Amino acid sequence: MAGWTADRIPDQRGRTAVVTGANSGLGLVTATELARHGAHVVLAVRDTAAGAEAARRIGGEVEVRELDLASLGSVRAFAAKLATGHRKIDLLVNNAGLVLPGPRRTTADGFELHLGTNMLGHFALTGLLLDRLAAAKEPRVVGLSSITHKNAHLDFDDLMSERDYGAAPAYGRSKLATTVFGIELDRHLRAAGSPVTSTLAHPGLTRTNLTPRAWEHRGRLGRVITRAGLLVTQPVEQGALPQLRAATDPGVRGGQFFGPSGFFETRGRVTEARISREAADPAVGERLWAAAEELTGVSYL
Repeated sequence: MAGWTADRIPDQRGRTAVVTGANSGLGLVTATELARHGAHVVLAVRDTAAGAEAARRIGGEVEVRELDLASLGSVRAFAAKLATGHRKIDLLVNNAGLVLPGPRRTTADGFELHLGTNMLGHFALTGLLLDRLAAAKEPRVVGLSSITHKNAHLDFDDLMSERDYGAAPAYGRSKLATTVFGIELDRHLRAAGSPVTSTLAHPGLTRTNLTPRAWEHRGRLGRVITRAGLLVTQPVEQGALPQLRAATDPGVRGGQFFGPSGFFETRGRVTEARISREAADPAVGERLWAAAEELTGVSYL
């Protein structure tokens, strides 16, 4: 049986899609395919010059807007400006992410950088755009998870990894938090009777511009790991398919999670993926949701 491909994306004309981190990697492929199928795509990017170059490459109906997910001030400014120009938003793809930046760093608001960028920034953005999403027909939010979430654990007594920091564990925890958020968002939306659907996807092991950056701080060893990684990763066009399916497949249900089907979900055609027991735990979801609302100052529903 043939796998799901981008050619199966339905006509997106008349729909507005916001893609974070859309100037490169998975976000660029996602934005390109959405625009190719007729969507008006907002490239939400930290580097607007890179965003303008991406817009030129994509063509179609695209616009570039500045968004730094590591700053709640930037998130609020982006959401406010976007709302003035768009009565509705049909699709929000929370794609942007930070991978292993070396020593512990913090966001403008003092959050550990992985958690603050990958999860808390998107939590705030989604909440601030929820009214515009609810105004659309069949609106959807897509969260980008990772297979690393399956080996991670959230320590609510040290959510910012201040006591025992490691770059790889911090990244895994941020992706677990992202997954928990996507599942808990689905629960909240259902309970409120909202028309918005929350879905999730992960790209397996995929070659993006983040792959070499993930290990550059490790010097020679990092370069060796990067070269070895190129042998086992799949092309970015393939890695983007799970989130494109989560974003556009008419049959997708809230709470569904998509990823590659081959070799421990690292590569291959798109299938429904498995989330970890902790990610699916409603008690963990409630606790993280409460923490995120307090930390960001953004309340939902």
